[in-house]
Amino acid sequence: MDAAIITLIESGILYDGSGSPPQLEAIAFSDRILARGEEALAYCVDRKVTRIDARGMTVMPGLVDAHCHISFDEPFSNDELFFHRREGLAAIIAAYNVRKVLRAGVTTMFDADTIFDVSLDLRDAIECGVTPGPRMRCGGNALFTSVGGTAGLLVPDEGGIGYLKVTPSKDDIVAEIRRQAKRGADWIKIHVTGLIPRQRSEGEIQVWSFEELVLAAATAHDLGLPIVGHCRNATSTRDAARAGFDMILHATYMDDAALEAVIAAKVPIVPTLTFQAVLADHGKMIGASAYLQDLFAKEIEQSSRQLRIAYDAGVPLACGTESGFSITPYGEWHWRELQILVENLGLTPLQALRCATFEGARALGLADRIGTLEVGKDADIIVVAGDCTQDVTLLGEKGGIAHVFQAGKATDLATPLPERRDPPSWRVSNYSRVAATRLATGHWKAGE
Repeated sequence: MDAAIITLIESGILYDGSGSPPQLEAIAFSDRILARGEEALAYCVDRKVTRIDARGMTVMPGLVDAHCHISFDEPFSNDELFFHRREGLAAIIAAYNVRKVLRAGVTTMFDADTIFDVSLDLRDAIECGVTPGPRMRCGGNALFTSVGGTAGLLVPDEGGIGYLKVTPSKDDIVAEIRRQAKRGADWIKIHVTGLIPRQRSEGEIQVWSFEELVLAAATAHDLGLPIVGHCRNATSTRDAARAGFDMILHATYMDDAALEAVIAAKVPIVPTLTFQAVLADHGKMIGASAYLQDLFAKEIEQSSRQLRIAYDAGVPLACGTESGFSITPYGEWHWRELQILVENLGLTPLQALRCATFEGARALGLADRIGTLEVGKDADIIVVAGDCTQDVTLLGEKGGIAHVFQAGKATDLATPLPERRDPPSWRVSNYSRVAATRLATGHWKAGE
């Protein structure tokens, strides 16, 4: 082993990801963790070592963001995402954006679905050293019915658009899952719920039958692939759990039957309430409607109670942020889900940190490599200013991420990323934000 690549972090508050109390403990690593505590200090005697004094800082596993969209490039609307993206350019821009994610302390991410095959190609480029970025696990195009997901009438009755593929029949479901397996997807994603005009129910409505979900799960599993569902109502969460899904995104608006199903299956849930929280907290400053702010605040409040019941019953919770939209820009809010877990679900900071590290790794099938700072595991390590085992919001402070190591390799946090602009036609170009009525333009005065 080349001693020149050994790093020793000393005097830090070491949180190992297991949920155990933190310790003042040293850690030595190269690409993998070599030793901890006194053994780490002894290991580094008479070796060439890069030393980091982490006094007053937290040393912990890299964050696992279990719900991102790295290929989207922060669209302001679905029509922008569906009609204003090009495959090659999207891949190049994603390679830029993924560096923001890594600098935010996220050393592993789950990209749930992708426009074109951009995320799959970016994953492979990172793995072979072409561009820096977190370790990635990826879905392909999300499987939809023609009723749709969250894009309404933009979803076609057949074919594909943006990040989705419509699978109107059982044969289409099987064929698309097999196609994605051939293309190298790590996961199969199903959009189990969606929105329709004049909707009468809370959240979204279920647009897949239970039999279709069973078929999708069985087909994926036969090919050795796990399956994940976007579920934002009670029946979808219940049916995905009963159908054998390996992970559920959102799981909001659960009722007793949904809770019973997820508890029986112990299926990991990634609540991904960061999107709602950012819009509820800051919507006024970014031009969001007061109606959406109130709606999302209520979704967090109502869903947190059921999620806490599930957590107390042994259902694993992992942290996801929906990063990739204009509401959740890359590199900005990857810590916010931890704050929700503490403030809304009532978890302790240590419990929330476990959700953001080990539980995310376990849900993605990577717990043997990452998620805890155990000897022999990959050296995905971050150093955070202050004691985030007491205050998880320190992860979001400006300059709070002091060091990021991904498989032992230090990430350059000091050099600013090159300034970028949007390519021509990359964003939706509105005629105006307000209709130019005579009243709006001042030609008429109110009350006249």
